This record gives sequence, structure tokens and C-alpha cells, in this order.
Amino acid sequence: MSLLLRITCAQYNMSPSLKILYLGDIVGRPAREFIGDRMRSIRTLNGIDVVIANAENVTSGSGINREHAEFLHGNGVDIITLGDHVWDRRGFECDIAHLDYVCRPANIPDECPGRDFAMMEKNGIKVGVSVVLGRHFMKIDATCPVRAMENILRKRGNSVDIFIAEIHAEATAEKIAFGWNFDGRVAAIIGTHTHVPTADDRILPNGTAYVTDIGMCGPHASVIGRDISQVLQSIKYGMPQKFEVATDDVRLNGVLLTIDAASGLARKISRFSERMA
Repeated sequence: MSLLLRITCAQYNMSPSLKILYLGDIVGRPAREFIGDRMRSIRTLNGIDVVIANAENVTSGSGINREHAEFLHGNGVDIITLGDHVWDRRGFECDIAHLDYVCRPANIPDECPGRDFAMMEKNGIKVGVSVVLGRHFMKIDATCPVRAMENILRKRGNSVDIFIAEIHAEATAEKIAFGWNFDGRVAAIIGTHTHVPTADDRILPNGTAYVTDIGMCGPHASVIGRDISQVLQSIKYGMPQKFEVATDDVRLNGVLLTIDAASGLARKISRFSERMA
């Protein structure tokens, strides 16, 4: 943190903070275009310093490619996190090494390409992010998310002023337990993956902001982002279907965090939702 920033805050008897927007899983072209059209104005209107987003579904609803990662980054998303669909797009395993703002899950094999930690600096304040996968009801093999995040904190925790941990998981109990384990040790625990926002956003007793799931960015006239009729056909008849990304009622969902840079803990968490007009 810069000396000038510290002096200015001391004059007003307050510690510096950052306002961070954390967005849920970005699903397909509708959400991508919404971000391209509106993210810069959203940042300005809400006084947002940093935007972090899970983008594992940004390319045709499953996975991510380099073009779309660069598009998001160029349109106001500072750090991109990924989940169990990290390798769904052929060739991304070669591209991810060139994208230092992209963070893959930390509890997949160490031999996998990419970074398990992403960092940026804003107003002299360093922000770090890591994501881990849950192990219950997930189709990708992963090691213990708690131990993986403990390891990241040992290696990286002292290198940043604000550390945010994301858990990309299906089971609510697994996410809640993960949150309690890291209360007071990170700024926020953000749950993603289910595409359905939960109403339990809060600050835990030791100062960590927590939410079980922040939902998705994409078409909400859908079944978690997919065409309703195709999903219903699959459910009713059990026949294979290609689930296309839906197009209607496009929204951005996530949380707004205010994080104290001196303590590295949360001052405020609130749900964020923006609907395409």
C-alpha cells in the first residue's frame, strides 16, 4: 500500500478499503455481451474498484477459450476464476499459461497448466484470489478443498492485503463447513457452481464475508442457463439432448464486498443483481 494512501486515510481516521464485485458463473453469449455492453458503467455507478468473476461456462455454456477470457478482461473483469469445466474447450490447456489473470482450481493435480492463485493491485492494495473444487456430487477428481486452500494461504497469504477464497461446489454443507474453517483468515468465502443464488450472505463472527452461492450471470428464463424445452425433453423421456444456452431474461448475479485493507477482513457484503433492460 502506498505511503500517500496510508497518510490520507490516517488524516480521516480510517483505514483504506476496496469495493469488490464478485460475479457468479458467466453462462454463454448472452452474459458475455451484457458484460461487454454494461460492465464499465456498472463499475462507475457503483464505485467498484475490482471485478472478479467465475467464467467456466462463458464459451457456449461450457468451458472457456482464450478469446473469451481476453474479451472479459478487456471489458472490466479483472480476475477470472474457473471450476470443473476448466478443460472443456480443446486447446485451452495451452492458452491458460499466457493468461496471468485467470485462476484455475487449486486442488486439481499440480501438473495441470495454469495458476492456482491470481493477484492484482488497486490503489496500492494487493488482492489475491484462489478457487477450489468441492468433492461431493462433482464429476471431476479433486483433492481435499480445505487442505488445498490451507496450502495456498501458507504460500501466498502474506503476499496480499486482501485474500478471497472461492469454493466451486455442489453441496451446501460442504461450502458452509469450508466457510467456518476459514472465518477470520480470509476476507471472503464465495460459493459458486449451482447457478442458483442463496440468501445467506453474511459476515461470520471473526470478520469473513460468506455466501453459499452467488448464482449465475446469464439467461434466467432457463434451467440454470439452458433452454427449458430441451431440458424438459431430457427429463421426461431420458433421451440424449444437446442443451443450448437460453437467451431471455439476462441478468448478472453476484455480491458486492467492502473489504478493509488494514485488517484484510470484510466490512460489508450485499447481494448484487443487474437485469438487462
